[in-house]
Amino acid sequence: MTELTFADETDASRYTLYRGADLVSVLDYRDDGRTVALTRAYTIPTFRGHGYAGEVVARAVEQIAQRGDRVVSPVCWYVAEWFDAHPERADLLAARAAG
Repeated sequence: MTELTFADETDASRYTLYRGADLVSVLDYRDDGRTVALTRAYTIPTFRGHGYAGEVVARAVEQIAQRGDRVVSPVCWYVAEWFDAHPERADLLAARAAG
């Protein structure tokens, strides 16, 4: 299997996942210095169905956790569902405002 490469492209505010030379998935974000809002997970249509969106989200969450100075706001429905499926990462979620 071709190696996957993950990158944080800060100038474009996105995480990327490549399989070899092919861009397979992107996770857009907004970072205000306290919270990283993960706004859109997208997999290139020809590469869908291989778990790449889940992989880019998992790697991004791991990177944010390792930094240790941000919480995550799962704006994208896919990211919210990823957190539902990974309750062990709930400690990274930003507190929601009541009401």
